[in-house]
Amino acid sequence: MNIYLSGMIGSGKTTLGKAIADRLGWPFRDLDRTMESEAGKPFHEVVAEEGWLGFRQREYNICKCFAVMDRSVIALGGGTVRYEWNRDILKGTGVRILLIADLNVLADRVRMNDRPRVNPGTALEEDLKKIWDEHKGLYFNFADIIYATDKGKTVSTQRDEVLELLRTKNLLTSSRID
Repeated sequence: MNIYLSGMIGSGKTTLGKAIADRLGWPFRDLDRTMESEAGKPFHEVVAEEGWLGFRQREYNICKCFAVMDRSVIALGGGTVRYEWNRDILKGTGVRILLIADLNVLADRVRMNDRPRVNPGTALEEDLKKIWDEHKGLYFNFADIIYATDKGKTVSTQRDEVLELLRTKNLLTSSRID
């Protein structure tokens, strides 16, 4: 059983995922970093050189590798769950947690990073709003648990709350941690 963190770009998947993995003593995997490692270049260069289709093909192959892992905490890409083939390959292989935050908070977090726009020619806020408005149902339907990361809590508090949610819902038992 894996723990998958999904959500929009900037929702805290990597930061919170590392903290959860550290607490559980499980390995942490990050889809974006895995792609960069395999491609030998930053993922925004993958998008620039191969287009979004090439990026999504690489993403699917990485998801197939994640699906056969066990006892890993995995930060999916911001758009991973928008594609049926990714959702299908990951279902049944772990607990799926959706991290949500206000779009303005996401924009503030993302502004510091060099990220390609899904909708070229749009401002960051407009891009995020368009993606969320069109796909929020997919994000929510994929999730076993929904957790907000924009409440001003420390990462350690968020980590502890997520782990408690997993235990309360019997999705993470001591026998799965040992």
